[in-house]
Amino acid sequence: MVYTLKTSSPETVEFVLIIQNKISKIIGTNLTGIYLHGSLSMGGFNPNSSDVDILVVTKKTLPVEIKRKLAKLFLHYSASPFPIEVSFVNEVQMKDWQHPCPFDFHYSEFWRKRFENDLAQGSSQFLNEEVNRDEDLAAHITILNNRGICLCGKPVKEVFPIIPSADYLSSIMGDFEDCLENIEENPVYCILNIMRVYWYLKEGVISSKYEAGSWGTSSLPAEFAFTVEKAAECYGGDKSAHTFEKQELFLLKSFISNKVRSLLNHRENS
Repeated sequence: MVYTLKTSSPETVEFVLIIQNKISKIIGTNLTGIYLHGSLSMGGFNPNSSDVDILVVTKKTLPVEIKRKLAKLFLHYSASPFPIEVSFVNEVQMKDWQHPCPFDFHYSEFWRKRFENDLAQGSSQFLNEEVNRDEDLAAHITILNNRGICLCGKPVKEVFPIIPSADYLSSIMGDFEDCLENIEENPVYCILNIMRVYWYLKEGVISSKYEAGSWGTSSLPAEFAFTVEKAAECYGGDKSAHTFEKQELFLLKSFISNKVRSLLNHRENS
């Protein structure tokens, strides 16, 4: 089963509220708003496998001591039980849109060991004043503008810019290429992600992975629809419910890749 924030368990709602309150306490009067995007806002949240995706906007950039407090917070709560992926941006970065978008702080489980080492050693290799950029933010903000949830603070429309479609496409195409390459290693994630890109290019729909799987199941030719249906069922329930043959993955990958290339060429020439 997959859920939205409204239909999810009391445990999930409580987890989100705790994180919201902890962030608010650390940021204080510098906070503009806290926003939910991704599967939990779009109705594709699987409590056994999904991240809680959060975007935080502040009035001014974050000092290093606040970044260290945030790192401690997310190291404590992330993956207990739900992994957190969160980015902090400030109002200037949102008003003066650039792609890839600069950000002040980011946490996901990928960064756990790095932040643990910085905090344990008192070092600043990763927790420092540097402003980095993330091309994924174009996709996150586009989803937020269309399907996001304001947990607290200013309304979404007052805070976030409208992302140019070229920037959104650039953002999702990087993941698309990775998924074509890694579909055998991670078939469920990769199948559903390439379907999201195909659906967006074909019909302009911004979807969750689960929604893209449902669409692909009903829209693709039968020989490909069954593979997508298996991926959607694995994502929505038991990861081990189905297995995927190398040949079926190759055929689906080739079919979707060709369709996407054709749609991209049409965009460029129109």
